Amino acid sequence: MNVAEVTRAMATVALLGTLAVIAIVVARAGRAQPVKGALGLVLGMMALAGLLTVVSNGLVFVQPEERGVVISALAPKGYREEALQPGLRWVVPFFETVVTYPISRQTYTMSIAPLEGAVQGDDSVTARTADGQELFIDASVIFAIDPEKVIDVHIAWKNRYVDELVRPQARGIIRDATSQYGVEEIVTSQRDAFQSSMENAMAETLADNGLILVDFVLRNITFSPEYAASVEQKQIAEQLAQQAALIVEQRRQEAEQARQVAEGQADAAVIAAQGRADARIIEAEAEANALRLIAAALADNPNLITYTYIQKLAPGIQVMLVPNDNPFLLPLPTLTP
Repeated sequence: MNVAEVTRAMATVALLGTLAVIAIVVARAGRAQPVKGALGLVLGMMALAGLLTVVSNGLVFVQPEERGVVISALAPKGYREEALQPGLRWVVPFFETVVTYPISRQTYTMSIAPLEGAVQGDDSVTARTADGQELFIDASVIFAIDPEKVIDVHIAWKNRYVDELVRPQARGIIRDATSQYGVEEIVTSQRDAFQSSMENAMAETLADNGLILVDFVLRNITFSPEYAASVEQKQIAEQLAQQAALIVEQRRQEAEQARQVAEGQADAAVIAAQGRADARIIEAEAEANALRLIAAALADNPNLITYTYIQKLAPGIQVMLVPNDNPFLLPLPTLTP
């Protein structure tokens, strides 16, 4: 409780006390009792009540989050040109009154939810896009009165600035901005630009009327049922297309994997065949070299083959029977007498 309120309370108490004393004096006078001393008390109480009333009407306490506009019958324009700053201030009793305005931040919300907005029920902004789609937009305007322009706000709007300035201007700006964009742009690539255009327009409008825009919040965008259904169908189609593309890619990778396996098997078969061919060549070359060595050995010693044949016979053979009409299998050595 500030000093001005205490003074008003004391003035009220003094006035009530004066009335009580007057009632007592009247009662005593009606019973023919002396009232000389009571009359002085009545006059004193009346003087005190009058003094306190004058003081209470002259003292004004301005809160830190407020500024005061002084309406004055003594000023040429009917008001003081400087707003009252926070603290205990004095005005001329009965000739000047003070209207206080908050300079702290205020929020005005327009919402489709019945209990969220400043107006009960659906207070969202209905707007149409450049391509004719209907949108329902929820928004909040956070603003404050410019402390340097409190008097201008009082003259132009008094206490109607919320209902007659902030609300209609915000709704009109939202509708104008929505009409500049297509619905796809608003919900995707141009959402930031869409919000910035509304915020800039709102800041300019409020500044021209003595208010400061702190923030413009685009809370929610709701589509018409028809467009919401079409968006859902489009999303389903896109998801099916993405799923089909994934299946195609999976099949392509499987085919590529099978091709690489087949190539690997073919390369392995070629390498194996090449290895067998090289082995055959090496084997043939070795046999050819062996035959050449055998031929050279036989050329130098013709009896070597006979000796080799005999070596291959079983060790226990002592006699061989050969038909008399067949030639010898091996040449016999020449006997010299």
